[in-house]
Amino acid sequence: MIPSSVYFEEQSEQYELGKILLNRYRALNIPCHPISNHNNIPELRERPNQDFPKLKQCLIIGTRKTHRYTPNQKVSDFLVPYTSSGCSAMCLYCYLVCNYNKCSYLRLFVNREEMLSRLIKTSRKSQKELIFEIGSNSDLVLENTITGNLEWTIPRFGREEHGYLTLPTKFDAIEPLLDLPHRGRTIIRMSVNPPEVIRQIELGTSPLNKRIEALNKLCEAKYPVGILIAPVIMMEGWKTHYKKLVKTLAESLTPRAQQQVFFEVIFMTYSYVHRMINADAFPHAPALYDPEQMTGRGMGKYYYRQSFREDGKQFFKELLENYFPKNRIVYIV
Repeated sequence: MIPSSVYFEEQSEQYELGKILLNRYRALNIPCHPISNHNNIPELRERPNQDFPKLKQCLIIGTRKTHRYTPNQKVSDFLVPYTSSGCSAMCLYCYLVCNYNKCSYLRLFVNREEMLSRLIKTSRKSQKELIFEIGSNSDLVLENTITGNLEWTIPRFGREEHGYLTLPTKFDAIEPLLDLPHRGRTIIRMSVNPPEVIRQIELGTSPLNKRIEALNKLCEAKYPVGILIAPVIMMEGWKTHYKKLVKTLAESLTPRAQQQVFFEVIFMTYSYVHRMINADAFPHAPALYDPEQMTGRGMGKYYYRQSFREDGKQFFKELLENYFPKNRIVYIV
């Protein structure tokens, strides 16, 4: 990513990574603007919704102040705030838009030593081996192309005797990770969708064939791997598209990956905020809100109605058991 402009908290220059990033962008003559708080940049916050793609070209550099671990009951024990939030991609359903509205641009936090130290201390204190989800606020494989943070984190955590890291991604830029001494303590889960969804809705992400290729490479490098079919979007002909997707996975995964991979299936959550931004910024994109299939559920969010969700759960259960009878389905939600 070559940003159009950089906004940085001045204290970020006190950290090694902050200095590296700012020196890089200043050398490229990219405008670098000092700010007091990465959460409140009025000149960006006040831009109209139609500028959403332009806002995604901005890069924010700061320090993470909040380090609250959130208990999780899915594939991890805790959701852990880590080295970034937001993203430069533009998935039209992105849940980060619910939190940040149009300001869901990529924010990099340069106090990585503090965050990893806290994570390791928490892991060592536990009576059991904990799994920490470090990628719930951003795509860390994408972020790594800018910061090298995964290349920095994975070997350091790999030295530990307890605990695991896990992260999802929609990107195939995994080459720098393949030779790292991870010791099986980093679990990488590839998010997949039918090519039609990726092309029209997951804007700026890697195509399906590249994601599958990356997953195979990670597995051959002995990383534990998983697949998220997420989010499931019940567009016209969705069952045909997702059946073709699972068939493609069965045909394209290496024998090692087929033996090891586990599955998560997540149905799309949409929101009023998404509708407003997408209408202005992507007027020709597919409409994701369907009043017949969806119902409101707190804070302006839309979920698929229970009858559609139950039908979808049964569909994916049978589909995955048919093509991957020996693989674990962690959850379908």
